[in-house]
Amino acid sequence: MGLFTDKTLLITGGTGSFGNAVLKRFLPTDIGEIRIFSRDEKKQDDMRHNFQAKMPAFADKIKFYIGDVRDLSSVKNAMYGVDYIFHAAALKQVPSCEFFPIEAVKTNVLGTENVLTAAIDAGVKTVVCLSTDKAAYPVNAMGTSKAMMEKVIIAKSRTVSPEKTKICCTRYGNVMCSRGSVIPLWIDQIQSGQPLTVTDPKMTRFIMSLDEAVDLVLFAFEKGVSGDILVQKAPACTIQTQAEAVCELFGYDKKNIKIIGIRHGEKIYETLLTNEECATAVDMGNFYRVPCDKRSLNYDKYFKEGDTSLNTIEEFSSQNTRLLTLEETKEKISELEYIKNRLSENGEKL
Repeated sequence: MGLFTDKTLLITGGTGSFGNAVLKRFLPTDIGEIRIFSRDEKKQDDMRHNFQAKMPAFADKIKFYIGDVRDLSSVKNAMYGVDYIFHAAALKQVPSCEFFPIEAVKTNVLGTENVLTAAIDAGVKTVVCLSTDKAAYPVNAMGTSKAMMEKVIIAKSRTVSPEKTKICCTRYGNVMCSRGSVIPLWIDQIQSGQPLTVTDPKMTRFIMSLDEAVDLVLFAFEKGVSGDILVQKAPACTIQTQAEAVCELFGYDKKNIKIIGIRHGEKIYETLLTNEECATAVDMGNFYRVPCDKRSLNYDKYFKEGDTSLNTIEEFSSQNTRLLTLEETKEKISELEYIKNRLSENGEKL
């Protein structure tokens, strides 16, 4: 792991799917310590016992801190001696945020401000914050709060030398089988013989695995410049294709797919890079890097120095990226550890 040898990594919201994926990836390496910061002691206890059972040789590298990103003092208590941070704590359920938008602001915007303030004060070397495609052209409270979170991240990166603390942001599409993913719900519906519910069959979504999500964060960690937003060139598929893929994998009749209509705050398609961001985006192979605008508020200084050269790429959305076929979607879903486990359960029941 090189950069992580004997280092201390803090993961906010670390009991979620992303935190579990990072632990599985990092624990067997020569990393010194991984701190899990979250507000749910039950999930922490479950995680503790899970890793003690599955990875007993490495479980003592995990340290648990109970706190809330909304509370600056509790964040500071977890920061001493930390080298790097993956900031994953968030309110991310779209319908919930529609009904409680202020709660989304408290966690996603103010919570991020607290994490970054504490990180800079503690001399943390690198912070990578996790955002969402819903932050680009946001139409719902979750996306709007994440868009503001990104603004906080970029503004905060300007206040500190990157030599002291580097601050980057990653933007994700849908991470399959993570918390809030629709796939586990569909499998539950299949196993209980219920209709498989789909909001709008024409809706498209970027899809990626948890391992790819970790890869994106590591890419930002190694290649990102302070203030950057980094995204993966993820493929997409329609919700109908995804639902049919799950049906075929679990031997369920596609006639049981039921259209229920769009929920609060949902979009027909998602955007990972806006037109405006594409104008300055840097193509880095499997990723795009969007550098932050480092100009100050002294606009007169730049009035005669504008850049008229723009990139030719347009908005990068789940409509114009590569759309996976049914077979490609099925193959991508079938590679997931969660799916393999559920298929095994299904086989035992059959």
